[in-house]
Amino acid sequence: MRTIYRSIFLISLLLIGCSKSDDIENELNNGNYPIKQQVGYSANDILSNKNFTDIYIEVMYVEGFKPSAETLTNLEDFIESRTYKTNIVIEERLINISTKSIYSMDDVRSIEDANRSVFSFENQLTISALFLNGKSSSDTEKTTILGTSYRNTSFVIFEETIQEGSNDIFEPSKVTLESTVILHEFCHLLGLVNLGSRMVTNHEDPEHSAHCSNENCLMYYLIESGQMPPWMRSEQIPELDANCINDLRANGGK
Repeated sequence: MRTIYRSIFLISLLLIGCSKSDDIENELNNGNYPIKQQVGYSANDILSNKNFTDIYIEVMYVEGFKPSAETLTNLEDFIESRTYKTNIVIEERLINISTKSIYSMDDVRSIEDANRSVFSFENQLTISALFLNGKSSSDTEKTTILGTSYRNTSFVIFEETIQEGSNDIFEPSKVTLESTVILHEFCHLLGLVNLGSRMVTNHEDPEHSAHCSNENCLMYYLIESGQMPPWMRSEQIPELDANCINDLRANGGK
């Protein structure tokens, strides 16, 4: 069982919108499940067991930036607790790429396209999780991006930035920060907030789309700002609030 998300400094780029093919069964049988749709497109497929009973997370990392085993266990535990998948597999693979100090989202997509090796087929849905050195080209003086969900079954973690923002005095541990970033990004794939999983009760922050208005929730926007949330000071990985959980349940999750 295994995890991610962001904290001290971070921002998550989100793609809004979602349109589902009516011919999903043929797509599955032919191994042509779409992987370049908007974030939230596959929310129900990840949450429920209607089209997929199994989930496979392909963790691709560059040398020196492998995620912590405890973080991946947190991710697996989270998937087990919020989805109806009967089999969860997370496998790590070192990839050999020409590394850069700064990555654009076009760079990230190209790396996934060149290295992703496992795709959704029959009863197995596959998620691509990319862990890179370097920083995001969208970093600013005030905000630092630790992770981004950028396709319906894909997210990237800027692992070097996580390492730089953790394991020091007044900073969270690497596992806490790393786990929080991954879980937050994974929840965007699950359609939170109002990103593919429709809201049972309106709780989207009107000033920060795709984020929860509850400041204690995993999906609160300040988690990806330049501020230090209270839970990070106490080494506590935040949880989803009742409204976010209700949204997931309404879209096929637990």
